[in-house]
Amino acid sequence: MLHRSHLITALEQRREDFTDFARAWDDDVRGLARSLRSLSARGAEAIRREVGAPARRVSFPSAELDERRSFTIGFDRRWRTHEEARRWALDVLSERVTFAADGSQIMPGREISLPVAGVQVAWFENPHTGEGTYTKDARFFVVTPKELLQAEGGAANPGPVVNARRTKIEVDCVCDFLERVRGWESRGERAPLAFFDGTFLLSSARQHTENLFFSSYAREVARLVRVSREMRVPVVGYIDQSYARDITTLIEALGGGAKESGVYDAQLLRSGAEDDSPQLGAWGDRTVFTYCLRDGLTGDFYGDDGEPLVGFVYLQTTGEGMPARLDVPAWVYDAGLMNEVLDVVRAECVVGNGYPYAIEAADAAAVITSRDREQFLRVMQEFAERERFGFSVSRKAVSKLHRR
Repeated sequence: MLHRSHLITALEQRREDFTDFARAWDDDVRGLARSLRSLSARGAEAIRREVGAPARRVSFPSAELDERRSFTIGFDRRWRTHEEARRWALDVLSERVTFAADGSQIMPGREISLPVAGVQVAWFENPHTGEGTYTKDARFFVVTPKELLQAEGGAANPGPVVNARRTKIEVDCVCDFLERVRGWESRGERAPLAFFDGTFLLSSARQHTENLFFSSYAREVARLVRVSREMRVPVVGYIDQSYARDITTLIEALGGGAKESGVYDAQLLRSGAEDDSPQLGAWGDRTVFTYCLRDGLTGDFYGDDGEPLVGFVYLQTTGEGMPARLDVPAWVYDAGLMNEVLDVVRAECVVGNGYPYAIEAADAAAVITSRDREQFLRVMQEFAERERFGFSVSRKAVSKLHRR
């Protein structure tokens, strides 16, 4: 039980720590915001030369910075009602296929005698035709004791093994879609779009603590980016709450902010300098496409010439919250598809009330509840008894299964 009075007392005792941090953080944000507003005066190529990219692993803006003369780009459409917004969104999505895949997992627990896990991946494909038909389906995969025990860390650390399997299956599903809709241009179709629920670029710090998962994740998403480029079908890595610091790192590299300030990009973009409005002030606003270079990325994320294969855009998808980060293959920008792809993302967010409807639908189909986990254990027990191998569930868990 949490004692409210004790919590209030504890907070009062640390009041100065909070206020000192808030003052320092505000100073950092204001300084970074001023530097960000001045970036357009330098020019994209000048910024790239100054930071020494790509030899130095620091992100740099695309030529959009010069075209727009600003690091942020306003969205030029405004609606009086949500109904008007939905009409616009349906027009953007009409006769255009969108796709998303998402997964859930069942981790092994101490109540079972053998480590076994499960991964469920679901996908949602919507061609947005007049008939209103769509495809929503799922697959279930078992991660066996052999796979869990032979991995680094063994049964004591199943998380990286299960998460790596889930990522691979999700990427397989998206790649299948990309290959299936290739040639859309020659058929005169509107550009399709696939969503990947997550980043293409893990923070380099995570590779040291989750070696197996990091290497597997990096390999799979790099494969996804390559397949997208080969099939010429756009894919977006959607991150609803991003703590990436690529923009702040760029500003720091240019001498415009304190090193390791702790401010992350989404915070910076929703903050202003002094009395200025936020960098991303209204729904639909976005940043210019920025090529992503970062320490710790494997060579799979760079072309033969050393140029980055992935970039990012921050997009304001709600009225008040932090912007979403979209990781986008660089070929999409180079092919002139960026504005169309971002309109599709905006339209999906209108339909999904602030979050892409395709991802929301895939997530709903993939989710595994506590009741589903109990059913998994029950089926595993029946399977073990039929096949006559050792697998048991603790008495406490069995009691729960019988009662529910």
